[in-house]
Amino acid sequence: SQPRRIPSTSLPQGTAVSTDVERTLLRFPEVRTVVTNLGRPQEATESMALNQADVYVLFNPRREWQARSLDDLIVRMDSALSEIPGFDYEFSAPMRMRLDEVVSGVKTDLGVKIFGDSLPLLEAKAEALKEIVASVPGAEDVSVGVSAGAMLLEVDLDRTAIARYGLSVADVQEAVEMGVRGMPASQVVIGRRRYPIMVRLDAPFRSTPEAVAQILLRTPAGGTVTLSQVTRIRTVEGPEVINHEGSQRFVLVQANVRSRDLGGFAADVERAVRTRLTLPSGYYVTYGGQFESQQRATRRLGVIVPAVLLLIGGLLYASFGVLRHALVVMLNVPFALVGGVAALWVRGLHLNLSAAVGMIAVFGVAILNGLVLVSYVNQLRAAGHSLGEAIRDGAMVRLRPVLATATVASMGFLPMAISTSAGAEVQRPLATVVIGGLVSSTLLTLVVLPTVYAWVERRRMRLAESA
Repeated sequence: SQPRRIPSTSLPQGTAVSTDVERTLLRFPEVRTVVTNLGRPQEATESMALNQADVYVLFNPRREWQARSLDDLIVRMDSALSEIPGFDYEFSAPMRMRLDEVVSGVKTDLGVKIFGDSLPLLEAKAEALKEIVASVPGAEDVSVGVSAGAMLLEVDLDRTAIARYGLSVADVQEAVEMGVRGMPASQVVIGRRRYPIMVRLDAPFRSTPEAVAQILLRTPAGGTVTLSQVTRIRTVEGPEVINHEGSQRFVLVQANVRSRDLGGFAADVERAVRTRLTLPSGYYVTYGGQFESQQRATRRLGVIVPAVLLLIGGLLYASFGVLRHALVVMLNVPFALVGGVAALWVRGLHLNLSAAVGMIAVFGVAILNGLVLVSYVNQLRAAGHSLGEAIRDGAMVRLRPVLATATVASMGFLPMAISTSAGAEVQRPLATVVIGGLVSSTLLTLVVLPTVYAWVERRRMRLAESA
């Protein structure tokens, strides 16, 4: 998980919250170790703010788990962590989170970016958008990217007082810069390296607004005045970070999805945002995250699947030399789809990208079974058997090869279908589709396909006789 606190959180406060998170997670018997990486790494390879942390949870072996699945464990962890005040968080996996951030800049399943010019207006619209996204079924870990909350020390110059004491604005700026930030006074040379010597006030004299207000300035007349006599010093809340993309400001609302498919969730969010969120002219929203990757892959599959089916149809036509037989064998494609979708529904899984890849895999096996049956029926008819005998004998003789092909493939995918280890969220839908598609296509190949073949051939013979 990745907890985020308000930007003004101090290091001791952040450490205390991280300790509470670790103590809470270690109460679960499934958890072996919890390690927290607080703030920016030494090499600065990650764009992580100082108020963020990465909490890495290492699990015990699955046989020692009390939870039924990882999703069930995440729900329980979410409920426990929600009792700790002062931070937002989301659940992810280290590699997935980094890849998502590189690809789309969003570390969750869905990210909605609001673009515009005014930061206060963007923050207000982002809060409204957060409520909209949270109201959509399946939304979890909904949060707004932190942009405000950093505490700033504002020094407002009193130019009248500065002139009265004979000072200049540069004198005041130099005093503040030297006292708070520090200025180089000299250098230390060690061999070929040079190190600047910075001069600034000690921590007790620059850590609070009251201490800064007591910084002394020397006037041209030889007297001294405090900084509070020529400025107004106060603490204000300002932006911690201003995100830009395409030279425009944006605020990010991000969410994870559980218990439903990502595509349907994203579509519901888009409809809800379109109807319930009003944006002024020049402001607009875009969608990213895992949803963006899924859209790209879906578009590719929209080209690949028809191309695969056309290629298979062309090969079947080349094999039979007759279009009607190729089309009869192609009927196994919807036969496989029926079983694959039904198997997903029975197991409560979603039709995602891995399931779509499983559909392509089962198409090949289903069409192979149909090809075996129709080819043998054609051979029997060429040997002089009647249509009825050829279909009956062909179905009986090819029963074992068809069942063997489907059974071997199904047994091979069974471990993936019941897997609960790492990567099971990808394996289960694919294997479920393959097994369900093979069951339905095999049964329909042996029952419906011969019936359709007989109907097509009898219809062709009647047309030939009438001609």
